[in-house]
Amino acid sequence: MRSRYQVHQPNCAYFITATIVKWLPVFTSTACCDVVVRALEHYRQHNALKIYAWVILDNQVHAILSAPDLSAVLRELKSYIAREILEQLQREGRDWLLNQLSSHRGAQKPNDFQVWQEDSNPQVISDEATMLQKLEDIHNNPVKRGWVAAPAHWRYSSAHAWLGGAPPLLRCDHWR
Repeated sequence: MRSRYQVHQPNCAYFITATIVKWLPVFTSTACCDVVVRALEHYRQHNALKIYAWVILDNQVHAILSAPDLSAVLRELKSYIAREILEQLQREGRDWLLNQLSSHRGAQKPNDFQVWQEDSNPQVISDEATMLQKLEDIHNNPVKRGWVAAPAHWRYSSAHAWLGGAPPLLRCDHWR
């Protein structure tokens, strides 16, 4: 792994991207998106995770996060979400997607499925300009994809917490 994509500074905020293997559209149901929201809140309460911004797209999650040991928290969080997502996909009867997640698992994977690509590409947020640029990128993702006209129109985003509008699904922590 390249050193620029490693968490070296504990408690610093990092922009992360967690992508579904082969960019498969896992987060197309409310229930699957709610898995991520509940998991983030759980890890905030029990693992000292701070959440500054987030968005759930059809095949990835972007967030700005920090924790005393962010690498360990991300590893546990992605594993937890993967287990919950697989159960949800089974309940929804999305066998075609489960088959894809099974066929794309890495040879080193002992499990029957692989949900996430291997890396989260953490990028440290070292100053306010970088934080504002990443916030804008996160919140404008659904707009760029043509799904909504304005960031606050996307339900599964922290834009509500930052820009107002509907009550946010997940509270955001204050940066610095």
